[in-house]
Amino acid sequence: MTLESRLDDWSRGWRAPLFAALVALIAGLPGLLAMPPLDRDESRFAQATSQMLETGDYVVIKFQDQPRFKKPVGIHWMQALSVKALSDAEARQIWAYRIPSLLGAMLAAAACAWGAAALFDPRTGLLAGSILGATFLLSSEAFIAKTDAALCGTTTLAMAALARVYMAHRRGEPSSKGTKLAFWLGLSLAALIKGPVGLLVAIFALVTLAVWDRKAGWMKGLGWTWGLILFAAITLPWAMMITVATDGAFWGAAVGADLAPKLAGGQEGHSGPFGYHTLLAPLLSFPATLLLPAALVVGWTKRDEPGVRFALCWLIPTWLMFELLPTKLVHYELPAYGALAMLMAAAVREPIGQRSRWIGGALSVLMGAALAAVAIYGQTAFGAASDLVWTILATLLALGAGVAGAALLLLHQSARALVTAGALGVAAHIALTAGLIPRLEPLFLSRDLARTLDAARLSPQSGAPGPVAVTGYAEPSLIFKLGTTTQLTDGAGAARAISEGRPAIVEAREEKLFQTALKALGLTARPAAVVEGLNYSDGDEERLTVYRGEPIAPQEAQP
Repeated sequence: MTLESRLDDWSRGWRAPLFAALVALIAGLPGLLAMPPLDRDESRFAQATSQMLETGDYVVIKFQDQPRFKKPVGIHWMQALSVKALSDAEARQIWAYRIPSLLGAMLAAAACAWGAAALFDPRTGLLAGSILGATFLLSSEAFIAKTDAALCGTTTLAMAALARVYMAHRRGEPSSKGTKLAFWLGLSLAALIKGPVGLLVAIFALVTLAVWDRKAGWMKGLGWTWGLILFAAITLPWAMMITVATDGAFWGAAVGADLAPKLAGGQEGHSGPFGYHTLLAPLLSFPATLLLPAALVVGWTKRDEPGVRFALCWLIPTWLMFELLPTKLVHYELPAYGALAMLMAAAVREPIGQRSRWIGGALSVLMGAALAAVAIYGQTAFGAASDLVWTILATLLALGAGVAGAALLLLHQSARALVTAGALGVAAHIALTAGLIPRLEPLFLSRDLARTLDAARLSPQSGAPGPVAVTGYAEPSLIFKLGTTTQLTDGAGAARAISEGRPAIVEAREEKLFQTALKALGLTARPAAVVEGLNYSDGDEERLTVYRGEPIAPQEAQP
């Protein structure tokens, strides 16, 4: 049986969406289970969800005692359901908060396959969904407990349903109510997860299609009346509750303090030039990078085909929107990657030109080498001898994906090149995110501090007096690990904690103030351990001393 016949067999009926979802599951699940809580956004989201479970307040989003008025509540509700079903807030198990992201990635891959099958054919649908599920970007977001993978899933569902409605109209066939329901449900959940982003993707695509086709009559069949009622039923209840609960402060902060700065300039230093996302696309779409040039060629030469036209009307406006946005983060373009995956898969149907094969092969090798370099650098800078096996494995798999894919593409075996590069690329991603990176101890200070406190029986979870006082290190991951009441303070506050019998964590820059404050209280403190490493959020080297909450007079400390 040839590869093509196997692909045809796997793409029949619902096999293609299920297979694509399985690819996303395999690519994302190992990292979900292995990676410690990440700074800063993931731990902020998880901590806010944990506080919802602790307090029973599922309307107002808070991080410790501060309002967190940045995003709607959707992802927090999804995470809360996951934690309630699989764990509990007291356990502080980050994997339980990541389940909605993994399910979002699986939904995105399945929906991409479903939509591409209507735009092109079932085999192209299978390849498109699998490409999206295996991309380095989506498979990484799949194990991070924040909005982006879930947003990608719901937005891709809406766009795939829209694609099926569009193609049904062109064939003169009616669209099923289930397809229209998927469109409105996807948009509604996307709005509850991240506000207007999913809506803008759909609106831009509809407007661009209407202008290109010079007709928009088919859009009347989307079920606007009941669809808008469904949209309102899903989004308005919480919107009304948060408005009342915060006296409108949520909207002022979400729009004025979060959205507006993103539109005006590079918020929190996250700026970049026009073309930023385009330059990163070869890396973030790996291991399907080898098909990027061919996808661009298909987009241009086959633009009059309805399927290609729809993918372009989805991809181009969304891509330009985020390229024009002054604030840039690598995951912003994720809602457009379904369209890009469709064009890549469509390229496999066509004979790929020599120039596209050579450029695609070169990009594939280069991106594989880049990921291998990441593994080698991680091992060299932060690893130990015991991590070497994972480093070698990740390096060989990443290089193998890039080189094998390029070689097969140059031999005119585009489908085999994609499948081979995809399998090796997913394995390389697993080796990095579930094997090597979690073992780079200096990068995960919060995990090491929590383990140190547990080993010394100084954490509140082990029965020690709390809360733990922390000075000089305020990363959200530590608050998530140690609990909501963790006290972020200064050196004097840490000294007061020792005087009250509570443990303290003191960063080296606060040590002098801490010791001075202790001296003023007539006390000294017993160090339990020292944890050193790199705070990758700000690039600072940290030296953190864990002190026991057992104050003693200075004279008692004399030998």
